[in-house]
Amino acid sequence: MAHTALMTVLSLAFAGAQTAGPVPPTAPPGTPNTRYCMRVEPQTGSRLESVECWTREEWAEGGVDVDKDWAKEGVRVLNG
Repeated sequence: MAHTALMTVLSLAFAGAQTAGPVPPTAPPGTPNTRYCMRVEPQTGSRLESVECWTREEWAEGGVDVDKDWAKEGVRVLNG
């Protein structure tokens, strides 16, 4: 009985995960002060993923094209 309940809960969780909307192919538009948060590679010696939030201009200075990398690395947008 417990096994059946566990399977039901897991199936509902899996079904909910599949119904999430697709990640937009490009970053949402914003103002010059909008900060785009994206995953970055961990620092040497660390296994913890890091998320950095910078403006489009700041990402570009680091050689990152926000629109190109958003679908893979984008996390959230902070309007400011």
